[in-house]
Amino acid sequence: MPPIDITDKIGFALLKKGVIDYETLEKSLRVKDSEDKKNRRNLGQILVNDFGADHDAVFREVADLYAFREIYIADEAIDKSRIDFIRKYVDGLTQNVRDMVVQARMLPLKFDDKQPDKLIIISADPTDRRIPLIAREFGAKKYEVAYCRLKDLQNLVEQVIPPENEFLKLLETTQGGIQVKEDDDDSMVDEDALEAEISKSALVNLVEGALVEAVRQGASDIHIIAKEGNKTEFWFRTDGNLKLWHVQEKTMPEAVAAVVKDRSKNVDRFEREMSQDGFIQRLIDEHMIRFRVSIMPIVGVEFRHKYESIVIRVLDDRKVITDLNKLGLQGPAHDFFYKAIARPQGIVILTGPTGCGKSTTLIAALHQVIDPTVNVLTVEDPVEYIIRGARQLRIGPKMDFDQAIRGILRHDPDIVLVGEMRDKATAEIAIKLANTGHLTFSTLHTNDAPSAVARLYKMGIEPFLIAYAINIIVAQRLVRTLCPLCKRPVEKDMIDRDVYLKFGFTEEELEHHTIYEAGGCDKCNGGYKGRAAIHEALYFTRDIRNMIAKAGEEVNEEKIREQAMRDGMWTLRRSGIERIKHGQTTLEEIASATTDD
Repeated sequence: MPPIDITDKIGFALLKKGVIDYETLEKSLRVKDSEDKKNRRNLGQILVNDFGADHDAVFREVADLYAFREIYIADEAIDKSRIDFIRKYVDGLTQNVRDMVVQARMLPLKFDDKQPDKLIIISADPTDRRIPLIAREFGAKKYEVAYCRLKDLQNLVEQVIPPENEFLKLLETTQGGIQVKEDDDDSMVDEDALEAEISKSALVNLVEGALVEAVRQGASDIHIIAKEGNKTEFWFRTDGNLKLWHVQEKTMPEAVAAVVKDRSKNVDRFEREMSQDGFIQRLIDEHMIRFRVSIMPIVGVEFRHKYESIVIRVLDDRKVITDLNKLGLQGPAHDFFYKAIARPQGIVILTGPTGCGKSTTLIAALHQVIDPTVNVLTVEDPVEYIIRGARQLRIGPKMDFDQAIRGILRHDPDIVLVGEMRDKATAEIAIKLANTGHLTFSTLHTNDAPSAVARLYKMGIEPFLIAYAINIIVAQRLVRTLCPLCKRPVEKDMIDRDVYLKFGFTEEELEHHTIYEAGGCDKCNGGYKGRAAIHEALYFTRDIRNMIAKAGEEVNEEKIREQAMRDGMWTLRRSGIERIKHGQTTLEEIASATTDD
C-alpha cells in the first residue's frame, strides 16, 4: 500500500467524521493529482471550492493537522480600539494587496500577549499561499497565523473593509448633469428624450447600485417614488421602517422608471397606465438574489408626466429560516405549534398583516415536515422563495391561482401550502384537503387568532368544518429589537410603573427584571437593530372545537379567546411583555404592534 501523505490524512479524517463521502474523497484526490505542482491546491481547498464541502468543518481539521491554533472572535474584545488597530494595518496597504486580504479572508488581529513583537494573523484558511506575501506587507518582524471560523472572520472583514458598490462609484464619476428637455405635449412622453437620458448610463448605475446597497444594508424593500419637479426618491425599508436613501434630481421620473422596467423581466417598458409585476435576478457578493418588482401608476400634480410608484422586494434566501427552533416561538406557542404540525392532517393557519413574517414561519414549518417520502405541493402567487423538496406550482396566464388550487386535489398531495385563503372557494378546498388526510398550511389576513375563526365563518364555511379541520391558528407580529451595543437599562425610579402595570406587567416582574431603552449608535437605526416575532397561538383543544361546532348565528370571538387563555394561550401582548422582560425590545414597540387585550 502506498504511503499516505498529510493531505491524504486530512481526507481520511474528514471521511471518518462524515464531513465527506468516499466518492467525493476519490474525486478530490484525482483533481489534486491533475493540477501542476507550482499552483497545486491542497485537498481542503479543493473540497470546499470544487465539491461544496462545509468550509469550517474542513479547515478546522486542516488547522488541527497542521497545528494552527484556533481563535474564537467571541472571546476577543472587538471594540472600537481593536477595529482601529486592524484598520491601521489594512489602510496602509495598496489597493491590490487590500483586495488580496479580502479574497484570502485574513486579518491582523493583535500582538501576542507573551511576545509583544509577534503579530497574530487570523485566517479562514491558514494554508492559503498568499498569507506570507500579505504578512510581509504588514511590516511585522514576526507573525503567527491562526485559524478563525469563516462567518466570524467575514463579519470582521466587512467592518474593516466595507464592500465597495461599483455602480455607485461609477455614478459619482459621471460628468455633468443628467437633465433632459421636456416636451410641451401633455398627452405623451418623449421616448427619444428618455432614451437619450438613459444612454448616459448614470441612471443604470443608480438603479443597479440601489439593488446592491439594499442587499448589503439588509433592506426588505426598495421604494422608488416619482415626485414633482423632476425628482425621484429612493427609500429603503430596514427593520420595518422606511428610510430615505437617495434623491435623484433634474431627471424625469419616467426615465428612472424606464431603467427599472428595462432591467425587469415580464414588464413592458412602454406601459404606464396599468399595474405590472416582474422580477430581477442579480449575483451580489457571490450570492444569487431575486427581486420582486411591483409597478403602479400614480397621480401627480404635473399632468404632462406619467408618474409611477415602484416597490422592489428583496428576496434574499440567506434570511430564510429553515430551523423552526430559530423562529423565536415563546412559551406555550412553541409546544402548540410543534404538536400541530406533527399531526398527519389538518390546517395550520398563520394570520397577521402584510410583512409580519407569515411566509417565513410557514417555510420554516414546511422544512420541519418535508421528507423525500411525501409529496409537498405549494400554491403561491407570487412564489417568493424556492423551497427544496417541495413542488411549487407556477402561476401564469394559462393557470391562475384558483385553477392551481383545484388541480392539487388531483395531484396526490401529502402536504400542501396554500399561499392565502383569499375567498370562500380557496378556503373550502383547503378545508377539503384537511378533512381528507392532508396536512395543509395557509395564511389569512386578520388581527388576531380568534378573529380568524370568525372570518372563515363569515366567508360561509360551516362551523363544524372549521372546528374539526383546523389544528392551530397563529397570529404573528414583527417588532424591532434593541441594538445590543447601545441599549441601556432604565433606572428603577425612572420607570413609570403605572404605565407598565396598566400594560400588563406585575409588580413582581418590574421588581425582578431590568427594563431597557433604545440608545443609538453608528451600527443601528436609532437604537434598534433587527426584528423578532411575537406570537399568539390558538391551539384547537377539545373545548375549543366543541365551542365552534355549537356556534349558532355568530361565532363568539371573546369566548374563544377566554377558553384559549384557560388552555394556556399567550396573547400577542403577553408574548411581547416576555420580550421586554428579556431586554430584547421596548414597551413602545410592543404597544405599537398590539392592541389592548
